[in-house]
Parts: sequence; structure tokens; C-alpha cells
Amino acid sequence: MATVKEYSVEEKLASVLRLQKMDSRLDEIQVLKGELPMEVKDLEDEIEGLNTRLTHVEDEIRGIQDFVTNKKAAIKESEALMKKYEKQQDNVKNNREFEAITKEIEMQSLEIKLAEKHIKDANEEVKDKSRLLESAKKAIAEKESNLKHKKGELEKIIAETDKEEKAFRKQSDEARTKVEARLLGAYEKIRKNYRNGLAVVTVARDSCGGCFNAIPPQRQAEIRQRKKIIVCEHCGRVLVDNDLDATVTI
Repeated sequence: MATVKEYSVEEKLASVLRLQKMDSRLDEIQVLKGELPMEVKDLEDEIEGLNTRLTHVEDEIRGIQDFVTNKKAAIKESEALMKKYEKQQDNVKNNREFEAITKEIEMQSLEIKLAEKHIKDANEEVKDKSRLLESAKKAIAEKESNLKHKKGELEKIIAETDKEEKAFRKQSDEARTKVEARLLGAYEKIRKNYRNGLAVVTVARDSCGGCFNAIPPQRQAEIRQRKKIIVCEHCGRVLVDNDLDATVTI
């Protein structure tokens, strides 16, 4: 039956410290990128939203233009009817027929005036929406220019750090397999709790290298002995001595 190797506390501390150093280097690369990835994503979302708005306004303008075309056709139809009724007035047999035709002519005249008013209002609306359209196009052009600039910056950083990032990410994945499962779980949890991602720190100037609270001398002595895993009672980070930190390299 195969035996599972038992790692000493010092070996466990060294493995998790090595992992921390690799992850910290990856964190530094992300800091170097700054907020550019988020800014690029935000700009892409804004441009997509503006393009959707642009399409919507263009559809509205086309709808209004169709409305105007229909009203112009209605005017022509009314004008044709008026001419027809005017000819019929010349051949009426009595006043009742004349009055009836006159009312039809008046009705078509009102239809023409109403259609002309609708056309005028619609053309004003088209002007307003055309201004919105130009404003949206200008905003898209500005944001696309900004996006191009941001993408250029990000691509330059990625090009400079890509090889290094891939190497450290691979090493980080490999290092995780060498950290005891329970210790790895604690490490990941602690990293998520702090923006700087530090889960393993040294004692610096008699203080925790993470939260800077004082570490009592007796506690420091225990840390140097590496007989057990010791965490800061204030922040929960794993504490290691400077000598171990100096021997663990990446």
C-alpha cells in the first residue's frame, strides 16, 4: 500500500509562501493594467447602447417619413375629389344636391388643411429627431476614438506582460497542487478578504506585514521555530519569518 508523504510545518509554510509570491506577482500585473479592462468594457457597452438608440431613432424617422408620404397622398386624393365635386356642381338639378356637394368640397378642404398640419408637425418632429441622431453619431464617434486609445494602451501592456503572466499563472497553478488542501482553502479565503490579496505575510518591525498590528515577542519566537502554522490574531493572515521569506524564491 502506497504511503502518503507527510509534510512538515516548515514545508507547508514554504509551499504556501511560494504560492503567495507567485499570486502577488500576478496581482502586480493586474495593477499594471489598472482599470483599463473595465474601462474598455464600459465603453463597449456604452457604444452598443448608443448604436441601439441610433437604430431606434432612425426607425422612428422612417416611420414619420412614411406618415408624411401617406398624408401627401391623402391630400392629392382630396384635391382630386374636390375637382370631381366642382364639376358635379355644374350639373346639379336642385339646391339640395348643390348643398350636399358643397359640403363634400368643404369636408375635403378641411381634410387637406388637417393633413398639411400633420405634415408640418411631423417635419418638425423629424428635425428634432435628426438633431438627436447627429448627437448620438457624434457621441459614438468620440467614444469609439476613446475606445481605440484605451484598447491600444491595454494591448501594449498585455503584449509586454503576456509572456510573464502566462509563466506565473502556470507556476501558480502548479504551486497550488503542492499546498495542503485545508491550508489552500484558508489561503484562498483570506486572499478574497483583502484587496491587496495578501494571505501570507512576514513580521516586519515587530508587526504583522498585513495589518501592521504588533506581534508579541513570544509569538515571534514561535513563528521563527516553524513548529505550527500561526496566523495574525487581528487579520487572520498566515505569518512567516523573514529568513523563510528570503529562502523561498520564484
